[in-house]
Amino acid sequence: MKRIMLALLGIVLSTSLWAQQLDPAKWSYSVKEISDSEAELVFTAKIDDGWHLYSQYTDPAGPLPIVFEFTRSADYELLGKVQEPKPHEELDPLFDCVVKSFSGTVVFRQKVKRVSDKDFTVNGILSYQMCNNGSCIAPEDRDFSFKVPGAKVAAAEEAPAVAEAEEVDTVAEPVAVVDEPEAVVAEQPAEKEKKSQSLIVIFLLAIGGGILTMFTPCVFPMIPMTVNFFMHNGDNKRKSRRQAWFFGFSIVFIFAVLGAILALIFGPEALYFIGTHWIPNLLFFVIFFVFALSFFGLFEIKMPEKWINSSDEQADKGGWLAPFFIALTTVLVSFSCTGPILGAALVGLTTSSTDRWVSLVTMLGFGIGFALPFTLLAMFPQALKNMKSGSWLNTVKVSFAFLELAFGLKFLQMADLYCNWGLLPRDIYLALWIVIFGMLGFYLLGKLRFKGDDEVKEIGTLRLFLAIADLAFVVWMIPGLWGAPLKSLSGFLPPQSSQEFDIERMISERTTTVAAGTVQVGKLPADRKYADKLHVPLGFEAFFDLDEAKAYARQQGKPVFIDFTGKTCANCREMEHYVWTDPEVKRLLNDEFVMCSLFADENTIELPESEWVVDEKGRTLKTLGRKNLNYQKTAFNMNAQPYYVIVNADGKVLTAENYKYDRDVQKFVDWLNEGIKNNK
Repeated sequence: MKRIMLALLGIVLSTSLWAQQLDPAKWSYSVKEISDSEAELVFTAKIDDGWHLYSQYTDPAGPLPIVFEFTRSADYELLGKVQEPKPHEELDPLFDCVVKSFSGTVVFRQKVKRVSDKDFTVNGILSYQMCNNGSCIAPEDRDFSFKVPGAKVAAAEEAPAVAEAEEVDTVAEPVAVVDEPEAVVAEQPAEKEKKSQSLIVIFLLAIGGGILTMFTPCVFPMIPMTVNFFMHNGDNKRKSRRQAWFFGFSIVFIFAVLGAILALIFGPEALYFIGTHWIPNLLFFVIFFVFALSFFGLFEIKMPEKWINSSDEQADKGGWLAPFFIALTTVLVSFSCTGPILGAALVGLTTSSTDRWVSLVTMLGFGIGFALPFTLLAMFPQALKNMKSGSWLNTVKVSFAFLELAFGLKFLQMADLYCNWGLLPRDIYLALWIVIFGMLGFYLLGKLRFKGDDEVKEIGTLRLFLAIADLAFVVWMIPGLWGAPLKSLSGFLPPQSSQEFDIERMISERTTTVAAGTVQVGKLPADRKYADKLHVPLGFEAFFDLDEAKAYARQQGKPVFIDFTGKTCANCREMEHYVWTDPEVKRLLNDEFVMCSLFADENTIELPESEWVVDEKGRTLKTLGRKNLNYQKTAFNMNAQPYYVIVNADGKVLTAENYKYDRDVQKFVDWLNEGIKNNK
């Protein structure tokens, strides 16, 4: 939509500026002889100061790229695509993506092969968009013409632009970027200032994003662990305050330094691995389970006595190791939710120096935002120490134990989903949560006692209301055992398709009633690939192989809705529960699209050798998930899920920008309608 609006704005501005400036780019054309059979067409653009022309290979969500359209002729053949010099790359806040642009003087080249010895002319049309710091324009399409001498003539000559345009055929979309080390223009002061401002904006947004992750399903459960550690480590106020600050600094250090090194050496896949693979998720579950047992009073987790004694003499030993370990654990566990977000920011880390700065600034800002709430919470227990001590401290610890046990199950179910063990389907997971939170409610009412608890003779007001809220939450979860969606918990729960008994599924197996009528399900071929192992939400059907989806879309005359998703993706479940269930969204997806869900973390399905893919680093990808993730990264420069793309049967993207995680239903509907409109 941004690109369409900018194009319309460009037409208006180009009309209003007609008398002042017809086109900020001045073009000239020449022919360079290569051999008796080949020649090179040279397009040279001299761009006015402050203006930018955009690469053929810029992000689909960004500005309009330059397009070279050549008229077909029997006199010559095009050899490859139009070659362009290395563009300037930077994250543009307006388009919210990395744009590739040129300024100053830029040269494009196209090789042609002579079919005969006679002279011939190469005609075509140039179309492009140009922007400066304040506006964008779309100049009128420019005709070009090259007079190419026959094979016996070796002189190069220039040709003026042709006044009349002929009907042309569009050259196929580029499949690879060709970089040439020429026409690279030095960055101007205005560009540097704009870049600095962009980095500041990115930094501030990253801080805000880091703070907001406090409320994600993976990070919020770490609060009890953090508070418990510093609650029992505050005998020396000054020392505890230093440890709290060091704890916060350690989080920033881990994100900004170790995270960047991890990405530089192993690439963004490393963060994705930590967030989705069964091994780290199983490790996180063990950590939560062990802490829960400790909070229940089974044993006490503490630093070795040597370190404790030594810390009295040398505060820099045990005193610094403990908060650093807690910080490291906090960051690692959070990767299940923050990993995909950071992975998206780090995709460009290895592409260019500009992207590297953007990624490092993002990591630094995110780390500061993430550390800030934890640092304040780490210092908060010092105030608690000033309050009257007693059994209430043990009550807080035991309450945290129930929370650790409940939230730890999330990581176990992620490992379960990754490996298809079938240990924690949705109904069993909910049953465990109902029991755990039910016991927490009874504990708050004094009906259960643990080691260190005093007998509860009176129930305080705060404790009573906490018990009411907890038991109300338990009652609210109970219908989920029979298939109630429980949208507010969609980020924590396993997929609804894993539930054994589901009333909604029983109804929707035959038909799904929506606002516009009745949508028949079961219309897709039953033998489609991976349909026996992979599933989409109730009321929907999808292909799980893009080639199959395109072939079926061609038969039906519909666009393809590509859903980059994951079995362990919490945000994917939220989009499915909050957005896909809207009647209009459901109608559009079922009636107007061919759905294709590409699971990026499904690595238990081995591909036949004929479908193996070699990535840009020369690694052979042999599983379905790695193939899908590689396609998402190489085609759309994105490795975070959910991510939605609408293409036609030939694979052409039909929207101005692709859709990321955003629970705005109307925005999603408008985006779907844009894809439908552009497919006609």
